[in-house]
Amino acid sequence: MLGAILGDIVGSTYEFNNTKNYDFELFPFGSDFTDDTVLTIAVADAGMHQKDYGKTIHEWAMKYPNPKGAYGDSFMRWMYADTQQPYGSFGNGSAMRVSSIGWLFNDEKTVLNEARKSAECTHNHPEGIKGAQAAAIAVFFARKGKSKEFIKTYIEENFGYIFNRNVDEIRADYSFDVTCQGTMPEALTCFFESISFEDAIRKGVSIGGDSDTIGAIVGGIAEAFYGMPKVLEEKAVSYLPKDMKAILVEFNTRNIKEF
Repeated sequence: MLGAILGDIVGSTYEFNNTKNYDFELFPFGSDFTDDTVLTIAVADAGMHQKDYGKTIHEWAMKYPNPKGAYGDSFMRWMYADTQQPYGSFGNGSAMRVSSIGWLFNDEKTVLNEARKSAECTHNHPEGIKGAQAAAIAVFFARKGKSKEFIKTYIEENFGYIFNRNVDEIRADYSFDVTCQGTMPEALTCFFESISFEDAIRKGVSIGGDSDTIGAIVGGIAEAFYGMPKVLEEKAVSYLPKDMKAILVEFNTRNIKEF
């Protein structure tokens, strides 16, 4: 989960000012956590404590109503509605917040079911659910030691994503896209072609597009596969307020990491 938070922070200054330079500055002035981190923490809170995903996501969003980058318009309407009902979204928000589920649950069926529940409180379109499930199961298989080829084949066969371009080809013409179907193949390709945690983050952010969300998706999977350098762990935590740190500490003391 901390990998997703780090990816969000790294991508935060490039979301609306894209870079296509692989050697970009990781933490330029103004870097901060965004809505992606707020909702990643919310899903972890719900998953750890068997709380309702929708209610917990709403509670955390209302605690942090104006994060860097802001929430999407549809999510904002959901936040401030009299009652919170799913709104048929297939946005990539369902996928960027789900990384903890790949750690918290220990069998494929449960991971997929919990990922679905975490998505459908807002993103109940089939593509929104699929994006969340693909991201969560990639984390799950990565931390269980499965190969990239295994993960890629599983996702191709079960979710129908097509991986027909490499990172350089994506980078050449990729533009801002907030849909799951326009984010997940590209984000996953960045992970599949990576050689380290930092390399995965750099590939993800440098293709452009919705940089903080791509960073979160790629970072969550890459942490599970490679682990995360201590210096980057400490950097990510340094941006977080106390209530988020408390969730992270509890998450990390559950002895769920398996390398």
